[in-house]
Amino acid sequence: MTPEQHLTAYILRLGDNALVLGQRMLELVAAYPELEEELANANFALDYIGQARMFYSYAGELEGAGRSEDDFAYFRPEHEFKNLLLVEQPNGHFGDTIVRQVLFDVYYLGLLEALTRCSDQRLAEIAARAEKEVRYHLRHSAQWLVRLGDGTEESHRKAQRSLDGLWRFTGEMFAADALDEAVLASFGGPNLADIAADWQKDISTIVDEATLSIPQETHMASGGKQGMHTEHFGYLVAEMQSLPRTYPGATW
Repeated sequence: MTPEQHLTAYILRLGDNALVLGQRMLELVAAYPELEEELANANFALDYIGQARMFYSYAGELEGAGRSEDDFAYFRPEHEFKNLLLVEQPNGHFGDTIVRQVLFDVYYLGLLEALTRCSDQRLAEIAARAEKEVRYHLRHSAQWLVRLGDGTEESHRKAQRSLDGLWRFTGEMFAADALDEAVLASFGGPNLADIAADWQKDISTIVDEATLSIPQETHMASGGKQGMHTEHFGYLVAEMQSLPRTYPGATW
């Protein structure tokens, strides 16, 4: 692959993370515990969808094959999505959703900050725009995790169980593969080792404030970055793609 092809594949991966997490959050519309949180969740979901659109549009331009953002989102099979396993995990209860958000947003914010300094100007500009949104998302989700962890006995217990259950999906975020290394070498992309160190520090701070405990060493799941997903992903893709596949070419 050429450097440009590596960059295209990498940008698609970024778009997949944003799209899949946005889709998961959209499933929660009308299901949040408070009206204010309901509106916040819907807006955050739209932020992620908007980021996916920017990444996909740029990937389509780089690819030069005439594919649009809709083609990437709605007309690719499951194995062509290269999102992290963490973002495709089911919503579960409110604590599950908040823990997933915190674990991903701390990582994503570090990744975006690094991408603002990459040599590809267009990608740096997209990252800078997304960074502002994710910084606010993280502040919101971290506050909720502290509220749940340092709240009632039941909320503490459920939040800890959520953290224990989702922790095994965090290792994949920092396991650099050939694509990560190629973008780092050719475009000054993120160094995942550096991001991992900052992530551990920031997550520990939030978890400590929430009076929760970092899970002990556990087996880390992986495969999403290579297109191998959990059993939950097929259902998500089927629902997300059902309308455009049933009515191809339809417009509003």
